[in-house]
Amino acid sequence: MHNSFSLKGPFDEATEAVADATGASLPKRTAEQIVGDASVDFASFYTQRTLRLDAESGPLLVASVDGKGVPMVKPHPGGRKVRLGKGEKRNKKRMSTVGAVFTQQPNIRTPEAVVESLFAESPEPKPPKRYHRPEQKRVWASLLSGKDAFIAQVQAEMRRRDPAHKKIWIAVTDGERALQRKVAATFRKIELVLDLLHVLEKLWAVSYVFHPEGSPEAREFVRERSLRILRGEVSQVVKGLRQMMTKRKLKGQRRRTVLGVAAYYYRNRSRMRYDCYLRNGYPIASGSVEGACKNLVKDRMERSGMRWIPPMAEAVLQLRAVYLSEHFEEYWRYHVDEDQRRLFQAAKWRKLVAKK
Repeated sequence: MHNSFSLKGPFDEATEAVADATGASLPKRTAEQIVGDASVDFASFYTQRTLRLDAESGPLLVASVDGKGVPMVKPHPGGRKVRLGKGEKRNKKRMSTVGAVFTQQPNIRTPEAVVESLFAESPEPKPPKRYHRPEQKRVWASLLSGKDAFIAQVQAEMRRRDPAHKKIWIAVTDGERALQRKVAATFRKIELVLDLLHVLEKLWAVSYVFHPEGSPEAREFVRERSLRILRGEVSQVVKGLRQMMTKRKLKGQRRRTVLGVAAYYYRNRSRMRYDCYLRNGYPIASGSVEGACKNLVKDRMERSGMRWIPPMAEAVLQLRAVYLSEHFEEYWRYHVDEDQRRLFQAAKWRKLVAKK
């Protein structure tokens, strides 16, 4: 009971809920210790659980990796500064790495249909179209694992699900160069897809260089170029942006914005083959991991005034991943069995030592 309360909200609220339900007083430090102890079987639970998943799931095996900051306790407490120095922040954060792995049936779409869904103006509901949802999805996060180690965990999860590599492996990422290099170096045979949402964010930034923010002209600017990008015309869009910049004789920050977005698109053009992705039914956005960043990390770890030490943050992230994946009851039974096994082995070892 306590652990599920602790995963939903602050430890103070969890101890109050336990007291209201049972009449027993539970110190906050004890509540934290219980969560720490309860997370020890996280990795082994998912290793054995993945091996029991249905192999006859969708032909697409999809992974997505992103990062989300967690506010940390300052390592060396000191006097509060009245004024921060250049580049200093009041609340120091440490990046957690968030991942999602799932299988899926292909969802074949047209560029026109995607643009229509992105720019729909009418609130009237349309007849629902058959859309294949992610299957056997697992999301998790880690503060202590480096990116290399975390990406290796993602690869291990995919290998357990598809050891013969019969499925089509897809990784949806943003345009961060370091992350793309790590994924490319770790996975030798995988389709890298640039998240369309990151592409559109940058396109909106360019639109505000040429048109007022919130104007119909800015909206049409993005809509038109989104359709061209989805049709596979990335190089033409890049060329057009550079020509507009030259004709308008842009300078300063406005020029840097256009040049930066054009360079971003050109650098990632091999991961922006959306016309092919849509024909094959591949995912083109990292909604699963974006949702995990919010639901798994932000909603629990970034509440007002919260500060974390790394081991406790890691334990909460692990158990919250289990809870949000609706595996908590299954995990708890597994954890109790493993805990009993450890206790039995420890007792057996003590008897052997005593006999000697």
